[in-house]
Amino acid sequence: MSDTSIFGADFIEKAEAIILENISNEQFGVSELAELMNMSRSSLLRKIKTHTKLSASQFIRQVRVTKGLELLKQTSLTVAEISYEVGFGNTSYFIKCFREQYGYSPGEVRKGVLTEESENVHESLFNKYKWYALGAMALVVMVLSVFLFSRKKQTPVELEKSIAVLPFVNESSDSLNLYFVNGLMESTLNNLQKISDLRVISRTSVAKYRNTDKGIPEIADELNVNYLVEGSGQRFENQVLLNIQLIEAATDRPIWGEQYSREVDDVFTLQNEVARKIADAIEAIVTPAELKQIEKIPTENLEAYDYYLRALDYSYTRTKENLETAIPLFEKAIEKDKQFALAYANVAIAYYFLDVNQKQKQYTEQINNFADKALLYDSRSAESLIAKALYYMQVEEYKLALPHLEKALEYNPNSSSVVQMLAGLYASSIPNTDKYLEYALKGIQLDIAANDSIGKSYIYLTLSNALIQNGFIDEATTYINMSLDYNPENYYAPLLKAFVLYARDGNTEQTKKLLKYEWSKDTTRLDILQEVAKFHYYEEEYDSAFYYYEKFVNAREEYALDIYPHEDLKIAWVYQKMGRDEQATKYFDAYARYCEKDQSIYKSASMAVKYAYEGKNEQVIDQLKIFATQDNYQYWILVFIEEDPIYNPLKNHPEFEEILQKIKDRFWKKHDILKKQLADKKLI
Repeated sequence: MSDTSIFGADFIEKAEAIILENISNEQFGVSELAELMNMSRSSLLRKIKTHTKLSASQFIRQVRVTKGLELLKQTSLTVAEISYEVGFGNTSYFIKCFREQYGYSPGEVRKGVLTEESENVHESLFNKYKWYALGAMALVVMVLSVFLFSRKKQTPVELEKSIAVLPFVNESSDSLNLYFVNGLMESTLNNLQKISDLRVISRTSVAKYRNTDKGIPEIADELNVNYLVEGSGQRFENQVLLNIQLIEAATDRPIWGEQYSREVDDVFTLQNEVARKIADAIEAIVTPAELKQIEKIPTENLEAYDYYLRALDYSYTRTKENLETAIPLFEKAIEKDKQFALAYANVAIAYYFLDVNQKQKQYTEQINNFADKALLYDSRSAESLIAKALYYMQVEEYKLALPHLEKALEYNPNSSSVVQMLAGLYASSIPNTDKYLEYALKGIQLDIAANDSIGKSYIYLTLSNALIQNGFIDEATTYINMSLDYNPENYYAPLLKAFVLYARDGNTEQTKKLLKYEWSKDTTRLDILQEVAKFHYYEEEYDSAFYYYEKFVNAREEYALDIYPHEDLKIAWVYQKMGRDEQATKYFDAYARYCEKDQSIYKSASMAVKYAYEGKNEQVIDQLKIFATQDNYQYWILVFIEEDPIYNPLKNHPEFEEILQKIKDRFWKKHDILKKQLADKKLI
């Protein structure tokens, strides 16, 4: 449709209608709108700016938020569900944008805080734009509206100190100098990451914008940040030239910028100065300890630093070929400076990733030796600590890796790689549901934009799993749906969704049906197979449970798999019920050995089940009393403990129900504390 009105009302109306048609599609952005409007991207950006005074991405976001308000008033959907319905993948970001647009949070609207007077100020987008056609009278009305609205705001909205450093442009005539310009960008990023008052997006998240034609507001939208750093640099002989600016995303304007011309041997001073000035420009608090970290000089030897930057450029892409190219360059850097801690740390990290997918480890000694040298020369370096943690992970000493990673996060609170490693450890190797969820949420804040749809699908799967383990059923439902929306072929998401739905609805028949459907698609899936058997066990359908468990144990033995040892007691119980006493004894003994080795928080719960099998009811009660003092156990304990037929003989025990209630009460009390802690940390 052509722009028939003086101020483009028809154009805006059509654009708004197209956005609303695609409102739930998080990926619908400026490029997609331009295509459906049959316009070039640049024409769309210019026209929207002319008629709304907004950037195109701000306009799209405003349509989404306006629709969110409508859904808040007309439906009973939760805020998380509404944020998903209007195309926000992050509920916290939806709440932030909502508050910026209306001066109230969605929760306050639900509670009736938003009055009729203030609602009149925030009309539909189209009605707001009609005022432009009314000339001077409209201006008076708009000023009055703004005045009324501003009186209602108790405090101005403070921008979150979130920032991304975009890839610097190499302006050198020699393309071989790209590694040096990349090094300038990397050092800027690393120095900012050391400031805990900032949320700094990972390098992997910004790498895809190296050759983009997207504008600043759109990139900021995708990365969920309020500030972006742009830079260009070149190196000519012994001279470094750097142009750098800090841009506020909401206004698309630089709020600080500077041109530098320095000698190469002054490069570290330059890097540190840039970080400090960016922090000052957005009023970030830099502690003395953080300033000390920023002002570190990695090496006095510029030749060593040059080798280091060349190696670093290869090591980012962790292919076997690139790692094998990077390692000798790191080692040359070490030859030039025997105390170069960063080089020692990074060569250890490179060796770890060469070995990570190998069944037979080849480089354990190298990883340990280089990590120790890194710590020797700089024990307060995040990289040195990461290197040593990776050694402990290599040798499966996970508890020893933890303090190194947690200390590394103190020195670099924005390290997405450390956050991901901690989430992985707390999910499985060292189970702790609170920590698992905290680091899963942090990981999304720092690194979600680095991933394509498949990567995002698995990240949202992980987050959903962490949420459900902590009893956040609605939120887990939202994210498992997002996981499947990004990648319907996700291998594990349908399995988790079946359990999330069971936690929500308690429908056993539906769950068995979903699990059997997924297993029918791939009958080699032993993870699903034992879950199907387990649900028949809970229903005391022992014939069916035996049918599936027998398939499971035969496959496990055929392929010599050491998986699901904690399920052996259920298998023993089913075999006993089917008159297979010899096999039942075999699996009971295997479970008893598992209990002896178990050092996790679940040991007492495991022992309780063992004693229940043996009919030792008083010992069961004693072990459950111990478990009732534990924290950070999975929500599934609450879901299934009363369903377990092995406890049937205890249901008349005078203390059994009381202990179960203590376990439940402790879980939900911890759940409420965790919810507040996550909110205080601005993770939810």
